[in-house]
Amino acid sequence: MIDSHAHLTVKKYRKDLDAVLSRARKAGVSAVVNVGFDVDSSADGVRLARDRSDVFAAVGVHPHDAATVDDYVLSYLEELAGDAKVVAIGEIGLDFYRDLSPRRVQEEVFVKQLALAERVGLPVIIHDRDAHRRVMEILKGEKVSRGVMHCFSGDMGLARQALDLGLHISFAGPITYNGAGAAAIIRKMPPERLLIETDCPYLAPVPFRGKRNEPAYVKYVLERMAQVLGRPVEEIDALTEGNARRLFGLPS
Repeated sequence: MIDSHAHLTVKKYRKDLDAVLSRARKAGVSAVVNVGFDVDSSADGVRLARDRSDVFAAVGVHPHDAATVDDYVLSYLEELAGDAKVVAIGEIGLDFYRDLSPRRVQEEVFVKQLALAERVGLPVIIHDRDAHRRVMEILKGEKVSRGVMHCFSGDMGLARQALDLGLHISFAGPITYNGAGAAAIIRKMPPERLLIETDCPYLAPVPFRGKRNEPAYVKYVLERMAQVLGRPVEEIDALTEGNARRLFGLPS
């Protein structure tokens, strides 16, 4: 299994990160993509990935912190993106639910980080909350074709638009407890575009809902996806792992 989206540098793992990663390995997790959400978490993620062969990094600024992005931040992110363990730019996008940065600023910073990804030749990890129309307009306008809609929350219409661009779609813990709509989408998707993730420490799946999430729990997302597709867990494991390795250029 590959956990394609985790946040391992947050305070919730400060005391037991080694144990968390040990449990992940024992559960069968072969790699984790640790995703930045601001400058500090991006830099910390690169350092973590350098120290651990099974952790890779994505660098970027979440839309909540878009107002903090200036030319210096973009230049620093580009420097970080040159590290061999950095496999994506993210998490970037729009969040019109909390609106912690002005929408105009979110959109400007999203476009700038998409341009950064194009310059450095990396896929993007996209955050989209209550901003489906604008996210798609921007992605189409910037001709983005490599990346993933992380923790997908849209409908089949949005999924088709993302797929038409060439993007992957990733599902997390919510498919284990609120997944009727997601199940219908999963069944209609090209298998080669499916990914699984935890988005830990958030969105823990059943049977850990409400508790701290961690990469080992991605197996519950995998098991639910296999159940939805009516296929063996081992088959969907190989499928989603191969998809993640190809998208992010991870070693076999």
